[in-house]
Amino acid sequence: MKLSDIIASVGVVILLIAFVLNVQKKLSANSRPYTAMNFIGAGLCCLSSYMISFYPFVVLESVWATFALVSFFRVPRGTSVKER
Repeated sequence: MKLSDIIASVGVVILLIAFVLNVQKKLSANSRPYTAMNFIGAGLCCLSSYMISFYPFVVLESVWATFALVSFFRVPRGTSVKER
Protein backbone atom coordinates (compact mmCIF):
# COMPACT_ATOMS: atom_id res chain seq x y z
CA MET A 1 0.00 0.00 0.00
CA LYS A 2 1.37 3.41 -0.98
CA LEU A 3 1.59 6.37 1.39
CA SER A 4 -1.15 8.18 -0.58
CA ASP A 5 -3.45 5.19 0.00
CA ILE A 6 -2.81 5.24 3.74
CA ILE A 7 -3.42 8.99 3.98
CA ALA A 8 -6.63 8.70 1.95
CA SER A 9 -7.84 5.79 4.07
CA VAL A 10 -7.30 7.69 7.31
CA GLY A 11 -9.09 10.74 5.89
CA VAL A 12 -12.06 8.72 4.71
CA VAL A 13 -12.34 6.92 8.06
CA ILE A 14 -12.40 10.27 9.88
CA LEU A 15 -15.10 11.60 7.55
CA LEU A 16 -17.20 8.46 7.93
CA ILE A 17 -16.91 8.46 11.73
CA ALA A 18 -18.12 12.08 11.80
CA PHE A 19 -21.01 11.20 9.48
CA VAL A 20 -22.09 8.14 11.48
CA LEU A 21 -21.91 10.01 14.80
CA ASN A 22 -23.99 12.81 13.31
CA VAL A 23 -26.62 10.44 11.93
CA GLN A 24 -26.82 8.70 15.30
CA LYS A 25 -27.30 12.14 16.93
CA LYS A 26 -24.17 11.72 19.03
CA LEU A 27 -22.40 14.60 17.33
CA SER A 28 -24.11 17.77 16.15
CA ALA A 29 -23.26 19.13 12.72
CA ASN A 30 -22.91 22.48 14.48
CA SER A 31 -20.27 21.29 16.93
CA ARG A 32 -16.56 21.98 16.85
CA PRO A 33 -15.60 18.28 16.95
CA TYR A 34 -17.73 17.59 13.87
CA THR A 35 -16.33 20.47 11.87
CA ALA A 36 -12.78 19.63 13.00
CA MET A 37 -13.22 16.03 11.86
CA ASN A 38 -14.52 17.26 8.50
CA PHE A 39 -11.57 19.61 8.09
CA ILE A 40 -8.97 16.99 8.99
CA GLY A 41 -10.61 14.23 6.94
CA ALA A 42 -11.09 16.39 3.87
CA GLY A 43 -7.60 17.82 4.22
CA LEU A 44 -6.07 14.34 4.27
CA CYS A 45 -8.15 13.28 1.27
CA CYS A 46 -7.08 16.45 -0.55
CA LEU A 47 -3.43 15.73 0.17
CA SER A 48 -3.67 12.15 -1.04
CA SER A 49 -5.48 13.26 -4.21
CA TYR A 50 -2.72 15.77 -4.87
CA MET A 51 -0.09 13.08 -4.33
CA ILE A 52 -1.62 10.97 -7.10
CA SER A 53 -2.36 13.99 -9.32
CA PHE A 54 -6.13 13.45 -9.28
CA TYR A 55 -7.06 17.11 -9.49
CA PRO A 56 -10.88 16.93 -9.59
CA PHE A 57 -10.75 15.50 -6.07
CA VAL A 58 -8.12 18.03 -5.02
CA VAL A 59 -10.67 20.73 -5.87
CA LEU A 60 -13.55 18.89 -4.18
CA GLU A 61 -11.66 18.13 -0.98
CA SER A 62 -10.02 21.54 -0.75
CA VAL A 63 -13.43 23.23 -0.99
CA TRP A 64 -14.81 20.79 1.61
CA ALA A 65 -11.86 21.47 3.94
CA THR A 66 -12.16 25.24 3.48
CA PHE A 67 -15.85 25.29 4.37
CA ALA A 68 -15.23 23.01 7.34
CA LEU A 69 -12.48 25.32 8.60
CA VAL A 70 -14.67 28.40 8.21
CA SER A 71 -17.50 26.59 10.02
CA PHE A 72 -15.11 25.58 12.81
CA PHE A 73 -14.36 29.21 13.61
CA ARG A 74 -18.02 30.23 13.37
CA VAL A 75 -19.11 27.70 16.00
CA PRO A 76 -19.20 29.38 19.41
CA ARG A 77 -16.83 28.00 22.01
CA GLY A 78 -18.43 25.63 24.45
CA THR A 79 -20.94 24.36 21.91
CA SER A 80 -22.17 21.02 23.11
CA VAL A 81 -21.47 17.86 21.19
CA LYS A 82 -25.17 16.97 21.03
CA GLU A 83 -27.96 19.31 20.05
CA ARG A 84 -30.46 19.58 22.84
